[in-house]
Amino acid sequence: MSTLDDAPLPGAAPDSAGPLDLSVVIPAYNEEHRLGPTLDAITTYLEESDDRFGEWEIIVTDDGSTDGTGALVTAREDPRIRLISANRNRGKGHALRLGVAATRGHRILITDADLATPIEELDTLDKALSEGTAAPLRGAGNCAPSPHEPAPDEQPISAIASRTIPGATIGNRQHRIRELLSRAGNLLIRRIAVPGIHDTQCGFKLFDGDHAREAFAASRLNGWGIDVEVLRHFHRAGLRIAEVPVHWSHQPGSKVRNLDYVRVLAELTRLRVRSLRPADLFATLLFLLMAMALYSGRLFDPAHRYLPDSLQDQNQWEWFFDVTAHNLVHLHNPLFSDLQGFPDGVNLMANTVMLGLSVPFAPLTLLAGPAVSLSIAMTLGMAVTGLAWYWLIVKRVVAQRIAAFVGAALATFAPPMVSHANAHPNFVVLFMIPLIIDRALRLCEGERVVRNGIVLGLMAAYQVFLGEEPLLLAMLGMVLFASAYGVVRRDAAKAAWRPLLAGLAIAAAVCLPLVAGALAWQFAGPQSYKSVLHGDNAGNSPLALLSFAERSLIAGNEIRADSLSLNPTEQNAFYGWPLVLVAFAIVVRLWEDRLVKALAFTAVGAAVLSLGPKIRVPMTDDVYPGPWALLAKLPLFESVIEGRVAMVCAPALGMLLALALQRLMAMKTRLGTQYVGLLGLCLALIPLIPAPLRTVERPATPAFFTDGTWKSYVREGESLVTVPLPDPGNAEALHWQQQAGLGFKLPGGYFNGPYGPDRIGIYGASPRYTSNMLRDVRYTGLVPTIGKNWRAQAKRDFAFWKAGALVVAPQSHDDALRKAVTELVGRDGKWVDGVWVWDLHKGS
Repeated sequence: MSTLDDAPLPGAAPDSAGPLDLSVVIPAYNEEHRLGPTLDAITTYLEESDDRFGEWEIIVTDDGSTDGTGALVTAREDPRIRLISANRNRGKGHALRLGVAATRGHRILITDADLATPIEELDTLDKALSEGTAAPLRGAGNCAPSPHEPAPDEQPISAIASRTIPGATIGNRQHRIRELLSRAGNLLIRRIAVPGIHDTQCGFKLFDGDHAREAFAASRLNGWGIDVEVLRHFHRAGLRIAEVPVHWSHQPGSKVRNLDYVRVLAELTRLRVRSLRPADLFATLLFLLMAMALYSGRLFDPAHRYLPDSLQDQNQWEWFFDVTAHNLVHLHNPLFSDLQGFPDGVNLMANTVMLGLSVPFAPLTLLAGPAVSLSIAMTLGMAVTGLAWYWLIVKRVVAQRIAAFVGAALATFAPPMVSHANAHPNFVVLFMIPLIIDRALRLCEGERVVRNGIVLGLMAAYQVFLGEEPLLLAMLGMVLFASAYGVVRRDAAKAAWRPLLAGLAIAAAVCLPLVAGALAWQFAGPQSYKSVLHGDNAGNSPLALLSFAERSLIAGNEIRADSLSLNPTEQNAFYGWPLVLVAFAIVVRLWEDRLVKALAFTAVGAAVLSLGPKIRVPMTDDVYPGPWALLAKLPLFESVIEGRVAMVCAPALGMLLALALQRLMAMKTRLGTQYVGLLGLCLALIPLIPAPLRTVERPATPAFFTDGTWKSYVREGESLVTVPLPDPGNAEALHWQQQAGLGFKLPGGYFNGPYGPDRIGIYGASPRYTSNMLRDVRYTGLVPTIGKNWRAQAKRDFAFWKAGALVVAPQSHDDALRKAVTELVGRDGKWVDGVWVWDLHKGS
């Protein structure tokens, strides 16, 4: 008998004898009543199966028992049965680590002392380990397999008994509460530690000896979580695990107590934290620092800094966040508001209000204000999006962390994303897109179709409340990729289409009920509209794909970028000619890789679609129809700004760069090629590094709004008319309204709403004669001749707006605006707390 002091060190094989065919390890703590029959059953079975299992040994690890467990083993005087004793109880994990370290078998069976799984099941596990007849932990994959996946014909290194997969049978069942706790624990384990394993805790497992000794030597957990830790070790190494259905029967006297489930949870938490790779933590920190650097001009004082390249979008999005929090607090409909666009109001669901983001951030909005909330949401959103792309690329494309980081950084901080980062959170907070892509690939693999279909449906529903247009563009990109991959991998397409369609049907059945009400409100509710007109052609110029964006730190050209885009927030291409050349070289060099072919088709297809329904050849007058014309009139697509399709190129190009970089870093003996390749990648990416977004000091809000003076002029059910009315060209009044605690309603505004009997979507409220005239005065400084007809029309418009007062704040051409309002009202206004006010109430 040996004690803890003279037990072999973990990983060290004893030198007292040669190797054996099979080692059986039994952890035991106070098992004198159950261990004897277990040893009898195992020795009898192995003696009767000498021709199958050859030479064997049984190692009992006494984990500090206080009864006669150790004496029971030594009394057997069988050299094939050995005892390893610890001087105190430290847990099953410690006992197994000592026992496995002492083994000599080519294979190692671990079984509990109660033999709840009959020893006869060893034959089933041995067949699975020898022949690979059971299902592996994760399939080889049919769609873009992970770089960590085992090959489909790879021999498993472990066969583990399972009580939950089809084919398993249960004799005596556990108490119902313990069954529920066990199922909940297994679900949690699958989520955070070992995806795909249904039952990690069944105490009957057969391992390849060398792999087992290595895994247990590397383990650190001393409790029940050792099973998860070892299986996770195999999983992270890409080794195949076979899960085998067995017969199992609960035995009285179990040492597992209800509190042990809490201890296992604590061990899993430690395991998860300990298993984080330093490279992954460093990548997370870098993504956060990159997002903070991009927003550095506004991040630390968001309430007083403004992004001028956002035009009026920052005002609009801060209002969206503020009104969402306001609706939640006052129990108002979160899909509608009449705080702008009064009296008709705004259909918030039709305005990408991002309830999936603005609702979780509502407490912060109420506490610190919408400017702070939006700033933090966009900064963290970009960082988390980068991390999501990094996770997907590591899982599905390359295992090399540096290569994955470079690819994810391009997918997240490519010039189109930086352009939208000015004030389009729905196009930069895209962390759900990589998760949706991965879930669709799991369906292609045929992995747990029902479960993954349900999860995909939930993810899609959440993304609807983050942004429908990004989801539509992501679906378009996935269709492009799937079409190309299906052509180059017909075998994969043939195997994938049935589970994929089944999973998509399940996803639709889950998603649609969750979003049906909101979508019905969006498309048929108050202030809904049919489509938003963006002009005949909002596509990219071919030159835009080759040029550099305005915010490119080194090569940015504001004049050229503005001439090739709709505005600074819609620079949807601008990948630069060096990156295009390098991507072309990668595709040529790695053309034999079918994943490269599919990614190249995706990038090229998205780029061509982004050119719009009419493609003009640069520097000529020649115009040709583009493939977008086939989609432009379809529902949903008719409202898409087609130039945004080029954003699909970013993750595709990022994955191509990741594949190339991993290949280059593996060239240890071809340093010349490695140097040239790395230099090319640097020359392609350095010009795309973005400069921090431009910020300016935000104009001060007049005291009339901040000190509550406005309350003297606006009664219940009335509005406050700021002159000119807020519109997409100047929406500063939305900020004033927020500074006043959303206490008054505003006619006009910056949102999408219906216009005319056909309900065509336009930006801003439906125009009226008076609002149009005042807008013209703001831009030109010219006041038209105002007679009784204008005054009568203004009276009708004021009545429509239910105006309590008119306000002119200091601004460009404010003298002309004051003159126009004076002539419309028939009297001059009063200077009150920094603004001119016309009280429209009788007797004022």
